[in-house]
Amino acid sequence: MGRMVGWRGRVRGVGWVWYGSVMRILVVGAGAVGGYFGGRLAATGRDVTFLVRAARREQLERTGLQIVDTYGDVSVVPKLLTAEELKGRPQTFDVVMVSTKAYSLEAAMEDFAPAVGAETMVLPLQNGMRQLEVLDARFGADRVLGGSVQIIGDMDAEGRIHSLGKLHDLNFGERDRRVTERIEALDAVVRGAGFEANLKTDIVAAMWQKWTLLAAMGAMTCLLRGSIGAVVATPGGLETALAIIAECTAIAAANGYAPDAGFQEVMTKRLTEAGSPLTASMYRDLQRGGRVEADHILGDLLERGRRHGVEAPLVRAAYVQLSMYAATVKV
Repeated sequence: MGRMVGWRGRVRGVGWVWYGSVMRILVVGAGAVGGYFGGRLAATGRDVTFLVRAARREQLERTGLQIVDTYGDVSVVPKLLTAEELKGRPQTFDVVMVSTKAYSLEAAMEDFAPAVGAETMVLPLQNGMRQLEVLDARFGADRVLGGSVQIIGDMDAEGRIHSLGKLHDLNFGERDRRVTERIEALDAVVRGAGFEANLKTDIVAAMWQKWTLLAAMGAMTCLLRGSIGAVVATPGGLETALAIIAECTAIAAANGYAPDAGFQEVMTKRLTEAGSPLTASMYRDLQRGGRVEADHILGDLLERGRRHGVEAPLVRAAYVQLSMYAATVKV
């Protein structure tokens, strides 16, 4: 990757140019998250390749990558790789954007490892924090950025990606709060691609805020088996929702990442809104009979609370219930 000496270059056209070479992005997975952000990047001329399983490759070769979105539909013919092809002909990328579910991360690392070179930025988009420790151990903390997304999305049986709301934010940054040349270069590449791209100077705090909201939403909708609107419309539902929010907030605060007042207000309003159809993706996975990220979203949060003496009985009840469910799901 000698073309990236000193992380210097200049913006030209739609991308960041490294002395004449466009930044190469590998998106691991082409589902609701990777397919959405990677698809929009590809549609606006960025050099994007998707690392996918054989079945998803066959589907994408037949139909193309399709996004159905309130901000405008997208259809692209994507560049595709399978793990077998990458291992057979290793090539390194400037950015590896990891969009798989948390429970697939270990397997995904084996698949994309040949794409990680000395200067590669690894950008994980999973919720929670455990993925950072896992990726650091494999690739080194100097390669691993912080990242999170805000999007309500799903993929239908035909492989089309549906954005179900108006949120489509990609957040990223250096975990030590520095604004480096490489992170500025990444910022230049992802801006103007049809979604909100946000370079965060404190990306870890942003990740904790997202985790706090998502854990509360997941615990509420999975434990009580319904949408936010259905929960708060039930006698005792609003009080239960507020108690779950308080438990998740207390754990975040004990770990040094208390949500700021503005975010706390937004989170509480969003998770107690009358008539809201909002559900967590974990709840939607549960309803489909699929695998859930209970360990990563709720289990890890509970453990980080336990280390600081913070108990969260309602969140724990949701985690126990989901763990019992997970034991019945065939992988």
